[in-house]
Amino acid sequence: MSVLAPLRIKPYRFLLAGRTVNALGSAVAPVALAFAVLDLTGSASDLGLVVGARVLTNVLFLLFGGTLADRLPRYLLMVGSSGAAAVTQGAVALLVLSGTATVPLLILLAALNGMVSALALPASSAILPELVPAEFRQQANALNRLCFNGAAILGAPLGGILVAVAGAGWGIAVDAGCFLVAALLFARLRPGTVRSAVKARAGIFVELREGWTEFRSRTWLWVVVLAFMVINACLSGGINVLGPVIADDTIGRQLWGVVLGAQTLGMALGAIVAMRLRVRRMLFFGAVSTAFLALPMLALGVVPHIVPLLGAMFVAGLMIEQFSVAWETTMQEHVPADRLARVYSYDMVGSFLAIPVGQITAGPVAEAVGVEATLVGAAVLVVVAVGAMVASRDVRTLRHGNAPVEELAA
Repeated sequence: MSVLAPLRIKPYRFLLAGRTVNALGSAVAPVALAFAVLDLTGSASDLGLVVGARVLTNVLFLLFGGTLADRLPRYLLMVGSSGAAAVTQGAVALLVLSGTATVPLLILLAALNGMVSALALPASSAILPELVPAEFRQQANALNRLCFNGAAILGAPLGGILVAVAGAGWGIAVDAGCFLVAALLFARLRPGTVRSAVKARAGIFVELREGWTEFRSRTWLWVVVLAFMVINACLSGGINVLGPVIADDTIGRQLWGVVLGAQTLGMALGAIVAMRLRVRRMLFFGAVSTAFLALPMLALGVVPHIVPLLGAMFVAGLMIEQFSVAWETTMQEHVPADRLARVYSYDMVGSFLAIPVGQITAGPVAEAVGVEATLVGAAVLVVVAVGAMVASRDVRTLRHGNAPVEELAA
């Protein structure tokens, strides 16, 4: 089977293009926003509050977004969300460029951006089975990841260059423009190519309960989500908050963008590997691969120099893609299509729930016990979480291609 077979499907090409443009802007934005806040106050705690506000509102609205995505045309949610995100990021850019930004204003706009993103995030994940036949989904998921990472390879160094040369505000303005372009691309997913009819459905709380039943009935699903609550908290605090602080004192801002680019380069190569991977216990292999996420935090904490940081980030990126493609393919294979967005939303809420905690607490914990101890401790927690995940029999034994007939036919 050709790894490029999904590209023959026109709606999928528009989906892929829109998500790739979004990824480009989203790779620039964190670098630009981080240094915008550091330029404003110089405080890692303030940076944690700004980035944490976005994730917190994102988590709070995800379940509502998942239910909407199982009730309404998913592409419309994606168009509306991208347009609203362009407005919020444009406002941030104007504040930073005009010199009128304050931490409370940045927190408010970050929270609004997280809310509008939550309304479409489950839809953007669940729409792929509507567009791509089952036999092409592993390749389609891998192509999604490859283009996402390719955009991030360009975007992260571009963010560092924009910050160093033009200022943080221009980096955020690029993100706003990318959201606008993505909205136009998602609008090309015509109602005739995706689900457009809104069926009579039960109340929203009944549907939320149905999604919860689907979620909790699959042990492999909630075990992995619980593990990623710990992993994501450690990564968000260690890489997104403490990483820029360490970079300012060691390798510099522009090279920090290059380091982030090394991770996405590894992810791009990992997506190519995942396209061709033929592993029956795909989820187990992906879960084991996540242990390599501890490497970047160890490098930041112990040897914050350019060569070990580049190596650690590259390897971590290469291996996490094995999990990402395995997870997307497994979800789409084993969860009924008409409930997939709601299950995705529970997955996202669980996985993202601890992120704002990690972002908000990383600064104070580092100030209390030291940056090195915080990062090494986070790396250890990642390894422990991976061990707990693969200890589950359901994670170890679930087989790719063996979804029950009634679920495949849903």
